Amino acid sequence: MENTQDNSASQNPTPADNTAAAQTIQQPGTPDGASFPDTVDTNETEALLAEAQAKAATLQEEFLRAKAETENVRRRAQEDVQKAHKFAIENFAENLLPVLDSLEAALTHSSTDLAKVREGVELTLRQLTAALEKGRVVEVNPVGEKFDPHRHQAISMVPADQDANTVVSVLQKGYVIADRVLRPALVTVAAPK
Repeated sequence: MENTQDNSASQNPTPADNTAAAQTIQQPGTPDGASFPDTVDTNETEALLAEAQAKAATLQEEFLRAKAETENVRRRAQEDVQKAHKFAIENFAENLLPVLDSLEAALTHSSTDLAKVREGVELTLRQLTAALEKGRVVEVNPVGEKFDPHRHQAISMVPADQDANTVVSVLQKGYVIADRVLRPALVTVAAPK
């Protein structure tokens, strides 16, 4: 039978072999024969560790400051949105106050002259229309336009000389605010011929 453990020294190295191997490991970029020292300078390691810990502490502080700033910005934006919702109607209400003043003045005035009363109502209506326009509320009066189910509400179809599905008359004006329908116009539409 053949002995399979001819090279027993290479399979079970001794502590002396480990020391010799450690001394012959070469550092990359060093000339042959140069090797790592058996021990690393502990002062240098402690300095590197202290430097790394200081850098980590600095980065941690910067992270916490950035996180706090982000939270402050988010909170301020949320407060601004809440204020915008709360006071969104304020400008519109300010535009309506002169109309209210005119109506109150008309109630306190006791005139029997119908022409003056009519004139006062017309002026108040103009004030109200101007206030609505400042609030971007625009009247929809679609006589002669094609029927649009998004902006108009058909009440009936009537025989007319106009093209089919054309608005013949407006029973009640519609209103839009910034291209969004507040109230559709109540209309009659031309029937197909």
